[in-house]
Amino acid sequence: MILSEYIESSRIAFDALVANKLRAILTMLGVIIGIMVVTMMGWALSSLDAAFNATIDILGADMLYVDKWDWAGGRNWRETMSRKNITLQQAEEFGKRMTNAELCIPMSSLWGRTLVYTDLKASGFTVTGTRATYALTSAGDVQDGRFFTEIEDRYSENVVVVGYGIKKLFFPNSDGIGQTLKINGVPFTIIGVIAKRGTALMDFVDNQVFIPLNSFFGTYGTSVRSLSIAVKAGSPEKLDDLRSETVGMMRQVRNIPPDKDNDFSINETQMFREQMATIRVVIWSIGLGLTIMSFAVGIIGITNVMFVSVTERTKEIGIRKAIGAKRSSILIQFLIESTALCFIGALAAIALCLGLAFVIYMLFKEDAPFLTPYIAPGILFIAIIVSFVVGILAGLLPAIRASRLDPVDALRYE
Repeated sequence: MILSEYIESSRIAFDALVANKLRAILTMLGVIIGIMVVTMMGWALSSLDAAFNATIDILGADMLYVDKWDWAGGRNWRETMSRKNITLQQAEEFGKRMTNAELCIPMSSLWGRTLVYTDLKASGFTVTGTRATYALTSAGDVQDGRFFTEIEDRYSENVVVVGYGIKKLFFPNSDGIGQTLKINGVPFTIIGVIAKRGTALMDFVDNQVFIPLNSFFGTYGTSVRSLSIAVKAGSPEKLDDLRSETVGMMRQVRNIPPDKDNDFSINETQMFREQMATIRVVIWSIGLGLTIMSFAVGIIGITNVMFVSVTERTKEIGIRKAIGAKRSSILIQFLIESTALCFIGALAAIALCLGLAFVIYMLFKEDAPFLTPYIAPGILFIAIIVSFVVGILAGLLPAIRASRLDPVDALRYE
């Protein structure tokens, strides 16, 4: 009996929506916008997490980078600028003393460099001089050709391994291996191409070239800038021990007195995790604000429409009560109507979001491989639950008002 009563209430609610299609559609707009904001924000955050994980892969989850500069910033610039450069002698001495490190690789980079191939000239690239062992890190993964050897480094051979972005710019239809690329006016032979590694967070990594460190010094001089030292632990579990040893050994190598602070920085993926947490908070805050505004508009609109619906159907409510309908049946009827409005709006929003996500993926899949052409089921489930909650909140007051109508007064209503 109770089930049939609820079924009848649901039928009446849906009949009312069908009878007022345009009003229902306009009322759902606020809900549709709110659900779309929630859904696309969830999709964007999941894509951002994927981009961040790809960034960690680029840097290496088991890597530390000793540098004069703090990559994450936050320190006094003048104080950092006054630090002494890390020299090649210090980097090599550091590598000899380390016991917990799998690899210690000195490297030096210059940004904004110009590269020339025949009559094609382009600027804004990074030239990095390093050792042959850099090929053993995650950043040295070669897609075509090979990395340079220790012999080529020792004898300052003019060979270069180019990033994917450089290969794509200068050699869109070939791998470019064997071709000559001029760096600072010096001809270098291309022997390898690094696999595409760039993400939305670190797209510049595909615009690097790697040359032997001795060739780098021969091209730019030995005092161009401070060196960095890439230190590989072998596994993330060994990072704590490696970090402690790295700090102690660098203080010894640089002769830092016990009462003085470090005049170098240890850069690792943890600093990017902290930055990512900040970015997530900002995105969530903006998205949450937009969502609350959209849902507030949607709730107000649905509530007003439901009050109008109650007023229009006052006599119908009186008749139903006169023939025995319970207050709970009237209450449920209007709650079903408001919830149905939100649920249908949610389905429309989800369909739009799925289409939008697919279009964005197709447009940017090459430059942003971490994007997915679909939205995770968990995000869609949350959107549907939110629509039900909004529907109940929006329809509660009108439903209570309808259920409390006096049948005699309702039957007199014109």
